[in-house]
Amino acid sequence: MRTTIRIAAVLATVFAAATSHAQNAPAGAPAYPTRQARLIVPYPPGGPTDVIARLISQKLTEALGQNFIVENLPGASGAIGATAASNSPPDGHTLLVVTNDFAVASVTSKLAYDPVKNFAPVSIVSASPQVVIAHPSLPAKSLSELSELTKKEPGKYSYGSMSIGFGQLTSERLFRLALKLDVVRVPFQGAAPLVTSTVGGHTQLGFIGLPPAATLIKEGKLRALAVVGSKRSPDFPDVQNTTEAGIPGQDADLLIGVVAPAGTPKPVVDLLQRQIARIVALPDVKQRLDALGFTPVASTPEAYAAQIKSDIETWGKVVTELGMKVQ
Repeated sequence: MRTTIRIAAVLATVFAAATSHAQNAPAGAPAYPTRQARLIVPYPPGGPTDVIARLISQKLTEALGQNFIVENLPGASGAIGATAASNSPPDGHTLLVVTNDFAVASVTSKLAYDPVKNFAPVSIVSASPQVVIAHPSLPAKSLSELSELTKKEPGKYSYGSMSIGFGQLTSERLFRLALKLDVVRVPFQGAAPLVTSTVGGHTQLGFIGLPPAATLIKEGKLRALAVVGSKRSPDFPDVQNTTEAGIPGQDADLLIGVVAPAGTPKPVVDLLQRQIARIVALPDVKQRLDALGFTPVASTPEAYAAQIKSDIETWGKVVTELGMKVQ
């Protein structure tokens, strides 16, 4: 009897998973997924992109009846992982979880792939603002005070930013093009060493996405001078944004999204987009995103495609203004 009950329970579970999959599949769509799928994260484990990818993979596994596993392939501001994804079969069983670097890398480096031609956008998953941080000992509590400070002591202060890609361009656009600060830029390969350097006072300033710095700001180990963009952060309502500080046109949220190799069937892309929209609306996922400092987005594939093209155009102009050479 117990064996019969166990068998019945297993069959019911399998049937439920199959039914859920069938209900989510568009009419006439190819069978998907038919085997284990992977989400390539082109960054090391532990960062916001990796954490969000693991949330998505778990929920896709539960909903679609096949394992979705995360594979970390870090290096070259995401280009190593993106190259691997672009060379994968376009059947939905390889996905790439990316940040704005996915588009920006194409205007700063010579790549083995084209982010527009070689990929099919699925959805922007979440967004978070960037922030200018400072060691608490720095005698400046706003961007205007920072500007005055660096005029009095040119070349004395240094700031950390990501080594190449989106982080570098957004920080350089603000510090060099807009504020014209005489400060020394110190590049970092990742968010963790950048934040550690600023907390330790080795670099007095930093420019980074809000999530890695949020807890330290709340603990008083870092000071937020400004949130980058035209909106204040709900987590730090007393911190000015750059538009309020008299520096408009700096909007540059850190976006995390999912893309697939070009040629992935549209019904599969649409199914994945609907699943992502459902996932980021779940209470436990929203709570986790909030804790990371991100807001759920769940855009359409078309909206994400437009965002990628816009990023390439925007940051291509910044590269030209900065006089940067494409490597």
